[in-house]
Amino acid sequence: MYGVATSVTFGLIPLFTLPLMQKGMASDSILFYRFITATAALALIMVVKKESFKVIWRDLGVIMLLAVFYTASSMFLLYGYESMGAGVATTLHFTYPVFVTLLMFALFREKASWVTWTAVVLAIAGVAKLSLNGTELRLDPAGVGVVLLSAVGYASYIIAVNKSRVRDMHSRKLAFYVFVFTTLMFAVKNCLGDGVQPLPDAVSTVNVVLLAVAPTVISNITLLLAVRNIGGTLTSILGALEPVTAVCIGAIVFGEDFTLSEAVGITLILAAVVLVILNRSIKENLTQLLKRIRPRHP
Repeated sequence: MYGVATSVTFGLIPLFTLPLMQKGMASDSILFYRFITATAALALIMVVKKESFKVIWRDLGVIMLLAVFYTASSMFLLYGYESMGAGVATTLHFTYPVFVTLLMFALFREKASWVTWTAVVLAIAGVAKLSLNGTELRLDPAGVGVVLLSAVGYASYIIAVNKSRVRDMHSRKLAFYVFVFTTLMFAVKNCLGDGVQPLPDAVSTVNVVLLAVAPTVISNITLLLAVRNIGGTLTSILGALEPVTAVCIGAIVFGEDFTLSEAVGITLILAAVVLVILNRSIKENLTQLLKRIRPRHP
């Protein structure tokens, strides 16, 4: 249930974001409000639980780098919402496990199996199916590229956490400081632009609070609890509910088109991600199967 809650709450991003965008709010202002509210909520939780805010100074550089990756991921995803349906954008973002595999291979020479490369091919086919209508582009290629950059940003965030010195830091503390620097980055970005837009009305304020609490704070906390109870593999598989939730919200709430071609594309991408996650298990099971069916010589 924690894993399902993590996926479903993250998939709710369009439900709270699109109404704000429809009222004329820019993505940068939305993201600033989202993360400053999430930072305050996490700080309150840590105070209630009497958790330490103490951090080693030499860890701040790594945390700032993580914030850059997280900022890029959040920013490019919302930019993608401006050029395509939220469900399709979230599905494209969900290619991040594939990018984790590719980056680990490129940066750390971690070998990739045939299962992994099959997943990469499926992911590319899925993106193509979403983007193309025959030989014509269905989606803006720049928009597709922007959302894929959000997936690369999130993949970089995951790799940096696993390979850096802060990997053993408490998850809530790490998320808190990442959110602090992310908020500062969006504050600077807004100041260099047209400034932070005021919230247009009370309904928008409620949407900002829900955006900060449900798909930001709650999803992070339930993610920690899910991994603790059922492990990272099953939690990641349940992550497939993220784009499914976003697609359903886009179609039901905002009237976005959902065609057979999009269904096939989404299915291919989800299949690719599940293959990446189950890579080791597939190889082990196939090895055992081959041992059983291999003829034995006297």
